[in-house]
Amino acid sequence: MKLSIIILNYNVKYFLEQALLSVRKAAAGIAAEIIVVDNNSVDGSVAMVRQKFPEAILIANQNNPGFAAGNNQGMRIARGQYILLLNPDTVVEEDTLKKCINFMDAHPDAGALGVRMYDGKGNFLPESKRGLPTPAVAFYKMAGLGSLFPHSKRFNYYYLGHLNPNQVQQIEVLSGAFMFMSKAMLDKVGLLDEAFFMYGEDIDLSYRITQAGYKNYYLPTARIIHYKGESTKRGSLNYVRVFYNAMIIFARKHFSGDQARLFVLGIQAAIYFKAALTIAQNMMRQVWLPLLDAAMLYAGMYGLKTLWQNNLKAAENLTYPPEYMLVNVPLYVGIWLLSVFLSGGYDQPMRVARVIRGLLFGTLLISAVYGFLPEMFRFSRGMILAGAVWAIFTTTFCLIIHFVQYKSLAIDHTPKTRAVIVGSLAECKRVNALLHQSGVQLDLIGYVQTTNDNTTQTDPLFLGNTQQLKEIAAIYKLNELIFCGRDLPSQQIIQFMIDIGQTTDYKIVPQESLSIIGSNSKNTAGDLYAIDINLHLNQTRHRRNKRLFDVTFAVLLLCICPVLLLLSKHRATLLHNLIQVLLGKKTWVGYAPITDANTNNSLPKLPLGILSPADALPQGNYNNATLYRLNLLYAKDYSIGTDLGILWNKATKPTKD
Repeated sequence: MKLSIIILNYNVKYFLEQALLSVRKAAAGIAAEIIVVDNNSVDGSVAMVRQKFPEAILIANQNNPGFAAGNNQGMRIARGQYILLLNPDTVVEEDTLKKCINFMDAHPDAGALGVRMYDGKGNFLPESKRGLPTPAVAFYKMAGLGSLFPHSKRFNYYYLGHLNPNQVQQIEVLSGAFMFMSKAMLDKVGLLDEAFFMYGEDIDLSYRITQAGYKNYYLPTARIIHYKGESTKRGSLNYVRVFYNAMIIFARKHFSGDQARLFVLGIQAAIYFKAALTIAQNMMRQVWLPLLDAAMLYAGMYGLKTLWQNNLKAAENLTYPPEYMLVNVPLYVGIWLLSVFLSGGYDQPMRVARVIRGLLFGTLLISAVYGFLPEMFRFSRGMILAGAVWAIFTTTFCLIIHFVQYKSLAIDHTPKTRAVIVGSLAECKRVNALLHQSGVQLDLIGYVQTTNDNTTQTDPLFLGNTQQLKEIAAIYKLNELIFCGRDLPSQQIIQFMIDIGQTTDYKIVPQESLSIIGSNSKNTAGDLYAIDINLHLNQTRHRRNKRLFDVTFAVLLLCICPVLLLLSKHRATLLHNLIQVLLGKKTWVGYAPITDANTNNSLPKLPLGILSPADALPQGNYNNATLYRLNLLYAKDYSIGTDLGILWNKATKPTKD
């Protein structure tokens, strides 16, 4: 056996399918085995591998032991002279594996080999070649000096920016996305260190390889696509914590004395700094628009007050005391903004109708509140109506400008993506049908054929052949190219991405697949169009409605609590549940409990449910698969009516006691 290819998977079925298809082509003619280790995925990955890739050796874990432990499982049973650790969110060129084998055969001093990696937009990924993160190197990277001086050996040593990416280089650290290694070397050096759950294990193993006297190489002629970031989103606090803690483990393992203490202190400072920065960025994304609206409303109310008292009511010598701007106006603005928020005015995609609906409701609420204010705070009702008109005017004014620019009343509207499908006519039509089934809104310009068959040129969507693709992309100002993986080799797809450039987004349709996979930047996770389930509980509007229903229903029950306490035989439990719901620790309706707790991990997170969708069914022993489908349907079709129906069913169902 020449080569063992090990792919560790966790809940990225569509990416795994594409990776395996590319590996199957690249391994043709090589004495190779494919080992897939699945870390307890719940997205159907295991069933997909068994059905579509029966030649693969499958290890289906019942838990998630982490990246290092999972890969080690595969390496322990590998029989190849060489071992490749490959991420599932990758696409391998047809000749990449052969080039790696030939290089390793010709370089007996090589312990491991990395390749030239591109993201889903055709950008070269600098982590294709890396240096050892010593304290100074790590500091320069965290301080951003590497980005300021990308070709500096001192400041960008982490990505070896001083080395030519087009030449074979001896490097220090390989990327865990593609590590091509000698089995003999691993027998001597050891496998991945399982102290690293995710991130850092590739740095650790690379360092141990060089310490054992072997060399790590970077081979630019062998290429792959790496979509990046599917397991942990890079903008999240979890990524910050996991990545930098991995650096601490590495430092404590390989450095000593003052060097180790300095490294650890620096990394810990970076964790807090990055976490604070991430929290601030996330908060600003959430509040910048409401803050802008608050400022405009407050300024407008101030202007209206000045106009009102200095002009319209000047003859009556009317003036507003300071309390008006200090108490009344902030109260009005707060109610307006809260009403817009509850109306869904700040949800994506934004709709002006929701904003106006919220403002009108807020105005009615302010009018109601006005009657309960002390006499000293009751000022002109006309100012409330004028403020509402001002708020609607500012919204409408933005709407008019947006309509003139985009010819759409949707405030978040942007022009439709101009796309072309590249492949055989039959495959192009299949992909077009897939796009329609997926509900993807694209401005499909046409098809670019991979053959010169004259019969295909009669199709009304025919634009030309692949030799004209670069010209077609320029003429039609394309935003997206969708490649049919069945008809185009990965090598040709990657070359098109490099040649056409970064102004276009790229997606690939794996052979006989129902997914269209791509990524728009090296800093974003891979994304896909798929005939998949759109879950309501993934949407902010439905999650907010569910929480509002929980609180409203709990308050309603509290109002009649004395009666319930008299009638109910479970007074203490009822009172406890009411308090837990109000605190957000429970929800009235949650997921049905399943023996394997990890099964529900693919669903939107919910607090523990007092009731579940299974309570709407006759009593019986339902297996995990049935309960999971019930939970999935609940998340998919959720509405307040769903919760009301389950609660009503439970309340009216006869009980044994």
